Amino acid sequence: MITLSGAVVAIQNVDVLRHFSISVAPGCMVGLVGRNGAGKTTVMRTIMGHLTLREGTLRFGDIDLAGQPSHQRAALGIGYMPEDRGLVPELSVEENICLPLWVSPNLVLAERLALVYSVLPELLEMRERKALLLSGGQQKMVAMARALAVGTHLLLLDEPFEGVAPALSQRLSEVVGKMRGSGLSVLISQSDLNHSRHLLDAEIVIERGENQA
Repeated sequence: MITLSGAVVAIQNVDVLRHFSISVAPGCMVGLVGRNGAGKTTVMRTIMGHLTLREGTLRFGDIDLAGQPSHQRAALGIGYMPEDRGLVPELSVEENICLPLWVSPNLVLAERLALVYSVLPELLEMRERKALLLSGGQQKMVAMARALAVGTHLLLLDEPFEGVAPALSQRLSEVVGKMRGSGLSVLISQSDLNHSRHLLDAEIVIERGENQA
């Protein structure tokens, strides 16, 4: 489904990824594991087109994803949950969830919202609340919902369990678990795999931007 091979990515002229490779097969869940600063978020941002490959290849099925503009990711069925949540504070919960759907004409908005609310019914009662009024944990849930709304083929979840209360971490883990068997490919980055090891088909370790055995 998604293959990043031999990736070299620099930020401010410093190589952050050094010939790093990772692949997520259709319908599989893969964990990207590494300590803070290892390059996990850089991998996610590279796949999303926010950072440019200096060397290497990035393919999504038979599509050369590196040659596609970043806004095309949502239209291809890739959902992204960034570590910092990336919500628009002045928009409501539902408007934040709908943002990628508005640029994905092949998806039926009402159907995708129904799916999101069936998986995360907690958000239904707060759908009209502005994102700036939510707690950090609630914002994580909205960010995951937004990724689910548009991620018909691939989900990229960057540190989904980081910085939230244990009960909410468990709840988010349950949501991820529901995706097993759905045909979705999922890439989850974490500093450790306490919340998701039982869900994963494979683990890839990254250290200083490189693959570790």
